[in-house]
Amino acid sequence: MAMISPHSFVLLPLSAQTTRHYKKCRSAVMKTSRLAPQPLSLSRVSSKAFRCFSQRQSTEQLERLFSNVNQVTMKHEPGSVTSGIFLVAGTTVGAGILAIPAVTQDAGFLASAVTCTLCWMYMVVTGLLIAEVNVNTMCELGSGGVSLVSMAMRTLGKFGVQVACWSYLFIHYALLVAYVARSSEILTNSFGIPLWESAALFSFIFGGICYFGSQRIIGAVNGFLIFGILVSFTSLVVVASGNLEWSSLLQAHIEAIPKSVPIIALSFVYQNVVPVICTDLEGDLSKIRTAVVYGTAIPFILFLIWDAVILGTIPTLGASNAGIVDPIQQLRSSNGIVGPIVEVFSFLAIGTSYIGFVLGLSDFISDLLKLPTGKNKNLPYLLTLLPPLMLSLLDPEIFFKALDFAGTYGVLVLFGVLPAAMSWSERYSTGSQRLNVPTLVPGGKLTLTFIMGAALLVIFSELLKDISHLQGQV
Repeated sequence: MAMISPHSFVLLPLSAQTTRHYKKCRSAVMKTSRLAPQPLSLSRVSSKAFRCFSQRQSTEQLERLFSNVNQVTMKHEPGSVTSGIFLVAGTTVGAGILAIPAVTQDAGFLASAVTCTLCWMYMVVTGLLIAEVNVNTMCELGSGGVSLVSMAMRTLGKFGVQVACWSYLFIHYALLVAYVARSSEILTNSFGIPLWESAALFSFIFGGICYFGSQRIIGAVNGFLIFGILVSFTSLVVVASGNLEWSSLLQAHIEAIPKSVPIIALSFVYQNVVPVICTDLEGDLSKIRTAVVYGTAIPFILFLIWDAVILGTIPTLGASNAGIVDPIQQLRSSNGIVGPIVEVFSFLAIGTSYIGFVLGLSDFISDLLKLPTGKNKNLPYLLTLLPPLMLSLLDPEIFFKALDFAGTYGVLVLFGVLPAAMSWSERYSTGSQRLNVPTLVPGGKLTLTFIMGAALLVIFSELLKDISHLQGQV
């Protein structure tokens, strides 16, 4: 993506022919030039001079905050909305989709479809809140490529940074462990090679794409994987839906909904790549909004169809004494054609999500270690790729355990409470200097209160359940 060499971020006066979001900057700092030899830091501009986002009405508006410039060719190479949509969709369609039927079987399809819709809307809002704060942070710092660390420090101070860092690392490492564990199992079953070779092969191939690939190469790979997901998914639906019982789709057991919320919320995680998209799309809020909404709408539709096919094909499901019965395993054993298709779909879904999480975590580590953008990538990528590889080999059965803990105690903190808290601080804190970037999420304090309250309610309810479970075992 744009974080990857040889691109740099050149803060420019932006095109006067555009019709996007930002009011035309009349400051003398923003001279007309398409390329600049040195980045122009917006942080040097006084608050009085920085009136690009004023309330002044103007027919001419700015399209972007800065330009992504190739340091070799010195050509402007902006990211595309299509690549952003593919990156969001690919990151979202991950291992979570494989666990959805197992956690929604007790609630039934109708109840789980409503839950899935609400979770999708919730996660779209939190992603847009992150994008809004990210663009404001880029404006204030005068550079692209800022992660949640810089955003949390600017809005919430050191405490916010601690929460963001630990939550971010916990989620990403847990999910990367789950992805490596599941993908290595698929490769071992398919080719008969040892588990450690499968895990290393997957990590080095997909990690190498992230490390060596340019923005266009990664976008092309994501597009190819998404196409493969759609083809395998369509094949799976066609084959499995032959035994679909439509009456079973009307089942709804509301009391079973709460236990499915953490995994469903986890299935919609993509917010880790929002800072990458904001930089790729050069701060253009319209393009960012389009990438987020359409990028999450694709997996949302896939999730609903997937859940309907699985639950409608095997209606007599339920929890056993040994634990939750996996409907996918039952479908695979009952239909020999389904097995290979499920393996291909699962591998491609994990691959797309793995790429997004590796990009997000490596950029996060670079920002955490204060490394220059696009340089010294060796250490961030080693810290991103090696720990999940080793942990997945220590416990091959860690897949569902990692998903459960990440969804319950990581996702709703980092991508639920934190975005609303950062936005609240930025919008309403008396000490903050608002840059008047147009808001992406309406509703003001009421919306932000609901976002934080809903996440905290689920977190504490799950925490009480876990405590009660531990006490019962003692």
